[in-house]
Amino acid sequence: MYIRKARKADISRIAEILIFTKRVSYRPIFQNDRVSFGTMQVLPLAEEFLSRPELLDCIRVYDDGIVKGVLHMEETRIEELYVEPCFQGNGIGTALINYAVAVFAADRLWVLEENSRAISFYQSHGFYLTGERVTEAGTSVYAAEMRRKVFGTEPLRHKEGVPDQCRQERTHEVTDIVGFHA
Repeated sequence: MYIRKARKADISRIAEILIFTKRVSYRPIFQNDRVSFGTMQVLPLAEEFLSRPELLDCIRVYDDGIVKGVLHMEETRIEELYVEPCFQGNGIGTALINYAVAVFAADRLWVLEENSRAISFYQSHGFYLTGERVTEAGTSVYAAEMRRKVFGTEPLRHKEGVPDQCRQERTHEVTDIVGFHA
């Protein structure tokens, strides 16, 4: 297992993982092919990362010779955690979430209520549904807040700390969920 800060050379894989995994996970929920196969495209997302390389400061990748997973942190919130569908079920998501907790003291995230697989995954790693929910902009789909149970000890923070760029608060809108930022 090797989790490291994302680099410019990773942009293509990061964009592929984010777009393909979101298509697989969210198309059944949103049922919007125009977004899934029109708006959500690898090239525009990769171009966004290229034009705004500071976005990579908040991203870590699971790389064992092939980038197989992506972790995007905003302060102590897991903004995105995705594993390439071909490699799911091999412990990569667990490695990324454990890293997020140990390095960034991850304690919260938002998940689509209809994404029961993701909810179960996060619950198995100590997160619980808080009852807080918001409607995804322009849809009838809800995102639910999850928090991590803390058992009296605070995780160690990584020597890198959290870059200032990772401290921006973001709204929970469909554009954030599909990884397409204006």
